Amino acid sequence: MIIKKAHINDLEGIMSMYSSCVKGMIENNIDQWDDTYPNSNVIKEDIKAGTYFIAIINKKIIGGINIDQKQDKTYLTIKWLNNTNLFLVVHRLAVKKEYWQKKIGKKLMSFAEELAKKKKFNSVRLDTYSGNPKAMLFYKKLGYRLLGDINLKPGKNEYYCFEKIL
Repeated sequence: MIIKKAHINDLEGIMSMYSSCVKGMIENNIDQWDDTYPNSNVIKEDIKAGTYFIAIINKKIIGGINIDQKQDKTYLTIKWLNNTNLFLVVHRLAVKKEYWQKKIGKKLMSFAEELAKKKKFNSVRLDTYSGNPKAMLFYKKLGYRLLGDINLKPGKNEYYCFEKIL
């Protein structure tokens, strides 16, 4: 498997990967994402910003992750472990359903952590949907600490914020 920066011509493959991931989530009663999010406009902006990375096996996109310093304004309500501006934020981590349980997500998160270290950042932050127990367990196993919750979508369950000091 290789992980590399995505290019605009990868968009179709990325959206196909998200479609597979979302289908698997819905089959597991996780209503975090649907056919409106993540959408191609959001991913296109990530690619243009140079912050979206893809995991590839046999020339097929099987996973993706956006890694930047953008955090929702609701993140300001969280008491983070790292009080500096030296952090990266993970968004939209996804793996094609057929590749679940093959440690692809773990490899993408390790990539994010190595990128943060390379840039001399102190931590990685993220949020995950409270209705996604698999994701919460996944991040805890990787050493991320649950620090609080935020509400990103009115009327939906809250999202839990995690951080790992590097």
